Amino acid sequence: MAKLVTGVFKTRVAAEAAVDAILKRGYTRDDISVLMSDATKNKEFAIETGTRAADGAGIGGAVGGTIGAVLAALAAVGTSIALPGLGLIVAGPLAAALAGAGAGGAAGGLIGALVGAGIPEHRAKVYDASLRAGGILIGVETKTDEEADKVEKLLDELGADHVRQE
Repeated sequence: MAKLVTGVFKTRVAAEAAVDAILKRGYTRDDISVLMSDATKNKEFAIETGTRAADGAGIGGAVGGTIGAVLAALAAVGTSIALPGLGLIVAGPLAAALAGAGAGGAAGGLIGALVGAGIPEHRAKVYDASLRAGGILIGVETKTDEEADKVEKLLDELGADHVRQE
């Protein structure tokens, strides 16, 4: 049975390392969700791809590569949405769930949107606090319980906080 495994990373570098490790396990960007606040996106991803600033930073113009899979996921057309009422940027499978919940959940904030997307309320409160503190939530849609256990262990080993399976 498929399970969502989630963890919160404190930095862009740590989140990108986690996404890269997940991709190496055979998952695709369509299996991975990324959730962060607008403020975190603006702070952590301030250098835009394809600019001279990016070239000077050694990043280059291509999305992906050394800039990391997280930014590539955010830049992918159709998989990234902004939820302005909630101040969030979401990429991946959680995007559709939060978009539906976010429309009615904006008044209830992120917690209401996460609960509407199927995350238990106590966990939604933890994620809300973590995202407000600048964290980046990574979620992986796993295919089996065994794979969920392996991804949970991987996220934990990579330094994620609040690693859980749904």
